[in-house]
Amino acid sequence: MTDAPEQDAPDDEVAAGAHDEPVVPDDLAFDVESLPGGALGALEAVLMVADEPVSAVRLATVLALPTARVEELLHELAADYRGEHGGRVRGFELREVGQGWRVYSAPAYADVVGRFVLDGQTARLTQAALETLAVIAYRQPVTRGQVSAVRGVNVDGVVRTLVARGLIVETGTEPTSGALLYATTGYFLERMGLSTLDELPPLAPYLPEIDAFEGVDDTGRTIGEPV
Repeated sequence: MTDAPEQDAPDDEVAAGAHDEPVVPDDLAFDVESLPGGALGALEAVLMVADEPVSAVRLATVLALPTARVEELLHELAADYRGEHGGRVRGFELREVGQGWRVYSAPAYADVVGRFVLDGQTARLTQAALETLAVIAYRQPVTRGQVSAVRGVNVDGVVRTLVARGLIVETGTEPTSGALLYATTGYFLERMGLSTLDELPPLAPYLPEIDAFEGVDDTGRTIGEPV
């Protein structure tokens, strides 16, 4: 009896094993195993700059290694950071979150990290910052030029500080001048103990209407005015 000729594997069988090997970038001009620390060091370097969880498949593609090999390395790093290989316990850990991996500070150091993150953020706002924030809160959305016109001084630096503190945010551009518009954030309401802007004290009548400063661009200069 003649043996039946061998047939190519069905497409679905080929596809089933396709994910085991990453796609190697055409421009990969180095072997990660030859780098200092080898593949483990290369993987660690990539994870240290990742700002969101990265899948093992993507890491395998970047490193030009089989996905299974990268998964082994990930678990090895995670164990090493936990001190399971005889080394010291690190202040950070490697976690698998959802469909990806990322380095995080270890929960045991949450209080210390929290103090660092919040350091300087609890400092009182300066009088200039409070005045600028008040103008924005009551007359939002407004441009920096309009706020400067109300206060009579340049507020560029103060606005940057308020943005950094998360109290205000850019909300678009002014149709006529194209200047950036600013408004308060939900964090502002939270810090003020308010549910909505309608709960702000009735200070608005003491501020000039923003319409009075129509045509003022983001530098505080009236459009068309000589520089």
